[in-house]
Amino acid sequence: MRAAAFSDLTGPDGVSIINQPTPEPDRGEAVVSVDACAINRHDLWILEGDSAMVDTDDLPFVSGLDVAGTVDAVGKGVTAVEPGDRVVLCPNETCGTCRYCREGPENLCENFSLYHGGLAEAARVQADRLVTLPDGVETVDAAALPTAYMTAFHMLRRVDAGPGDLVFIPGVTGGVGVAGVQLAAALGADSVGTSSSAAKLDRVESLGLDYAIESTDPDEIREAVTDIGTVDGVLNHLGGEYTQVGLDVLRRGGRMAICGRTAGGTSEIDIPDLFLGHKHVIGSTMGTQGDLERLVGLVADGELTPEIDQTYSLDETGGAFAAMQDRDSVGKLVVTP
Repeated sequence: MRAAAFSDLTGPDGVSIINQPTPEPDRGEAVVSVDACAINRHDLWILEGDSAMVDTDDLPFVSGLDVAGTVDAVGKGVTAVEPGDRVVLCPNETCGTCRYCREGPENLCENFSLYHGGLAEAARVQADRLVTLPDGVETVDAAALPTAYMTAFHMLRRVDAGPGDLVFIPGVTGGVGVAGVQLAAALGADSVGTSSSAAKLDRVESLGLDYAIESTDPDEIREAVTDIGTVDGVLNHLGGEYTQVGLDVLRRGGRMAICGRTAGGTSEIDIPDLFLGHKHVIGSTMGTQGDLERLVGLVADGELTPEIDQTYSLDETGGAFAAMQDRDSVGKLVVTP
């Protein structure tokens, strides 16, 4: 089978098409014929050599977390899916034995990791991590869900967003940002988001963004959000200086969930404001398989349509990462092997 592998950790030019043996399922596993695999900044960090989990000794490395397709074969002991089933993968990898796996939620697992291998014509996965797709849910749409939408959905749950709340999303035109806007709307919450691009903000407004701020300057953003209203929850996938901005606009007792570091891996914050305001800063990684199942249900019921910016063939995978690196897209970039 063909796969889009990282042969050099030098950015989009480091992607090569290689041939690998078609996988066979072991006990508890399934092999999925991949129809679609969305890419994420997590993959790009690996490709740029900015991830501790992969180094040159691991090359060639096939990334890709968000797999959707059709079950081709199953191993012994698999009963949840069978060949011919249309599925999407929950990419969480957990040990199943620690206290968090026993008591939940699963994404607190002490040995939490993520599946990689979806940028290929076939993927061997744990069968119990597959979610069956109802009729009417396309595999390209399903592939958009596991990382961006599952992460945003879990963050909205962590900040307890609900009807009438105001949710602040800095960097709103990325995958998690767009997902946050759509899902906040589905929950009955209003959203305010930022971007440096008026055109991209216009597009996200068409997806449900209530208040758009064209700026990357923390002081300008702080003032503009304050003029709009008091923020109940913050979805922060940027980190860096935007963490303090989020705290500044957050109401007393409000909650900010942080899931990323695109704007910086460290943040300097005003500690007195944090404790005097009874504000909550919450780390959040991915979501749960139950979250993914609920998202698939929202798509099936017509309450959510994942935003797909563009699809790419397997041979165009490097171009997909170049588009992500250039930050020209709004919504998800999906490879269709």
